[in-house]
Amino acid sequence: MKNESSFLPRPEHPEPMMRRDSWQNLNGEWLFAFDYSLSGRERGLFLPKNKAAYPQTIIVPFCPESPLSGIGETDFIPAVWYKRPIWITGEQLRGKVLLHFGAVDYETAVYVNGQLAGEHIGGYSSFMMDITAFLQPGENDLTVFARDDLRSRHQPSGKQSHRRDSYSCMYTRTTGIWQTVWLEFVPNGYIRSARYYADIREGALELELSFSKAGKITAEAFYQGKPMGTYTENTRGNTARFRLPLAETHLWEAGHGRLYDLKFTFESGGETDILYSYAGLREVRIDGFRVRINGKSVFQRTVLDQGFYPDGIYTAPSDAALKQDIELAMRLGFNGARLHEKIFEPRFLYHCDQAGYLVWGEHANWGLDITEKQGLAAFLPEWVEAVERDFNHPAIIGWCPFNETWDLNGRRRDPQILETVYHVTKAIDSTRPVIDASGGFHVISDLYDQHDYNQNPETFRQSYSGYNGKQDSFHWLFQEEQNYLPDLPLFISEFGGIKWVPEALRGKEEADAWGYGAAPKTEEEFFARYEGLTAALLENPNIMGFCYTQLYDVEQERNGLYTYAREAKFADYSRILAANTKNAAIEA
Repeated sequence: MKNESSFLPRPEHPEPMMRRDSWQNLNGEWLFAFDYSLSGRERGLFLPKNKAAYPQTIIVPFCPESPLSGIGETDFIPAVWYKRPIWITGEQLRGKVLLHFGAVDYETAVYVNGQLAGEHIGGYSSFMMDITAFLQPGENDLTVFARDDLRSRHQPSGKQSHRRDSYSCMYTRTTGIWQTVWLEFVPNGYIRSARYYADIREGALELELSFSKAGKITAEAFYQGKPMGTYTENTRGNTARFRLPLAETHLWEAGHGRLYDLKFTFESGGETDILYSYAGLREVRIDGFRVRINGKSVFQRTVLDQGFYPDGIYTAPSDAALKQDIELAMRLGFNGARLHEKIFEPRFLYHCDQAGYLVWGEHANWGLDITEKQGLAAFLPEWVEAVERDFNHPAIIGWCPFNETWDLNGRRRDPQILETVYHVTKAIDSTRPVIDASGGFHVISDLYDQHDYNQNPETFRQSYSGYNGKQDSFHWLFQEEQNYLPDLPLFISEFGGIKWVPEALRGKEEADAWGYGAAPKTEEEFFARYEGLTAALLENPNIMGFCYTQLYDVEQERNGLYTYAREAKFADYSRILAANTKNAAIEA
């Protein structure tokens, strides 16, 4: 199984922010086995000789629940095994061989030639292992074990259903590998990480890099192919921080992803490592009730994007499908999205960066018990990995680690967990606002936000018409639970959710459909409700943004503006576009 087929799913480089030419995509056909009894280790499934113990094949990076995997098993899966050969040359072994996983849900163990090469916990964050010491020239055996138990309440699982079947706003589960797996070949002295800070006033980038050893670093910046600046220094130890002035200032902003291409050349011990990246000049700042992007008050016209696909579940079938969701949203006048209950893959963020599409980064906290301190241990390490990985994306204009934290079985959620995660997030990234928990209960936050699915435009407007930052100036949901946070920007970060099944699909599909409130009876009623709800927020001088639920249907949830297959629900979207693009009072 040398994987020489012309079919290679998701062939594009999975991490455009950290790209080298010397890489190998490991997507495609792998041997596969379910491990319902968790006995795979006892049976030696990690050993190279045990290929016969794998009765099936699977198409990576698609989860076994998905049709695209070639399996489509949607019942609970406690554990899975993957196996495939990889071919390594003697020349490649002169340096380091790094094995990357975009994401594996949930607990992962990796074996190379029968030896444990590394482990990882977390179903949404990326991870890497140096497997050089386990390799030999020629054919090598790579085995991956993944265990997943979302019913334990000890792991974040987002919108994955805790019941056997999907229901309401809970959907088909994902187990095992669900993002690209790849090898990267680097010299012994290589660039480990890079972090960028934008100086929009001086037109410069502050760069902070780390290396596996000391050497000489050269940084070059380009804009649309034109050289913008260069800097060279000999590193002192394994880090370097320096300023790179840019010859021209092109600001990244909503609708305009003006990106600078970056090239790093690191020389050490007679070897050279070349890394390609990019950056945007973008600043986010809170000013009273306004959130300013590069000094400009921008009303955030965002839409809820849950990152589900009919054929790939958590995994987009193609790079074009990732880009399509951004284009569909922008076509309707949205300038961004809440990336909801899921850490999205870097490739999606790359397209957001290019498009000038504002997004909020969020973890998949649902399913995790945070009524006790152990919930912090299950949440924080993976969240830190995500924030550090995605720090450089200009499209991310804020962090929201938790969504709607609830009590569990009569036990109160632990507010210290929310507070701790907020402070850790701010310590890692002081450049962006942080919402401790979107909707519901706040402990400490840079914005106040609320989820409100009131379907009556007039009473919805009245709820917020007097908002002035004071405790009694608007309609609080869960008021008895709130830690009041005065004089913060107000973000209605979920609203609408208007259920709509096109007439051609009505009947059984309509009866099974789930959404918020009573569905409109006609398209005219739908548009009038949509216009009234959005106008109530856009016309409010002290509201900084909204997030409409949602861009597309997901399984039985039918409150999307498109179907789950991303097909149009309406012949004419002009009234939705006009409603979304009305002037916002806070932008005046």
